[in-house]
Amino acid sequence: MYLVDSHCHLDRLKLDAYGGSLEKALDAARDRGVGRFLCVGIDMQNAAQVIELAEKYDDVYASVGMHPLSLEHAAPKADELLSLADHPKVIAIGEMGLDFFYDKDQHEEQEKRFITQLNVAADCQKPVIIHTRDARQKTLDILNEYCDLNVGGILHCFTESLEMAKAALDMNFYVSISGIATFRNADELRDTVCALPLERLLVETDAPYLAPVPHRGKPNEPSFVRDVAEFVAELKGVSFETLMETTTQNFNKLMRLPE
Repeated sequence: MYLVDSHCHLDRLKLDAYGGSLEKALDAARDRGVGRFLCVGIDMQNAAQVIELAEKYDDVYASVGMHPLSLEHAAPKADELLSLADHPKVIAIGEMGLDFFYDKDQHEEQEKRFITQLNVAADCQKPVIIHTRDARQKTLDILNEYCDLNVGGILHCFTESLEMAKAALDMNFYVSISGIATFRNADELRDTVCALPLERLLVETDAPYLAPVPHRGKPNEPSFVRDVAEFVAELKGVSFETLMETTTQNFNKLMRLPE
């Protein structure tokens, strides 16, 4: 069995510790038991790069989509996204969603782009990767109306309430836990993790961001997903092996990948 880093940005990793070599960074993760990586797209400008990485490495997969804060770029076109999604190593659409932490003038445009991507995902029958911040009810409302709930998706880097998590589970979503759960001020998130069924959890790094304890202050990297997994296993009161096996099975089931 192996771990899955269900959300990382391999095209953005800080590779100084590896002499600039992505191969060495991936090998470091493999040495710690990571067997699959999902390299997540954030806009149409990096879609080709994440697909290229997925083509290069057998254990790397890609998603394509537009982050809600990538508003400096033109809105994604449905036909262009559908064409990219047809690639055999593209297994999900996103990351997409809503981030209402910033300028309210941009919220309507975020919602339009979110709906476009959900429609694309429904058309190509691929799971969605959701970024949500300060937009709990609006995110759930849009998912309920436009997402194909038979396909579902992931609430990535989850930091929201237990109530939102439970609502997402009812909509056929998985909740992905990042290194934020290890942070000193994340008591509410830890309580949420404890309350959620292991059969609906994933683990991720969101590398190069949000390095977990004991790596705070360093650039995050896929090998650190093991630290997240070990921490979540302890929170849940299960063995690391059980956590690893279950979260990997969850990922493979959602993404319709062979074991």
